[in-house]
Amino acid sequence: MSFWTMLFLLALAGIAYSIWTRRHDSAQGIVRDSRGDPLPPANTEREAELQNEVEQLRERVKVLERIATDPSRRTAEEIEKLRDKD
Repeated sequence: MSFWTMLFLLALAGIAYSIWTRRHDSAQGIVRDSRGDPLPPANTEREAELQNEVEQLRERVKVLERIATDPSRRTAEEIEKLRDKD
């Protein structure tokens, strides 16, 4: 077997191994960084907290948009109603 044939077969084996590793990792949910090291699994509890926080912030932005686009008289009336409740 010539040197170039051996080199070609080694390269082909490396590519096949890389493809197999990526398929295996994706089936197992493993994510790797640029060096090929596996990243720690994502914290689903933390993700849920962040998703909840994003939803709360979206609601706040909606309120601020409504305040910014409503006529000032209506906004003032709503603020007064809120003061009267306390």
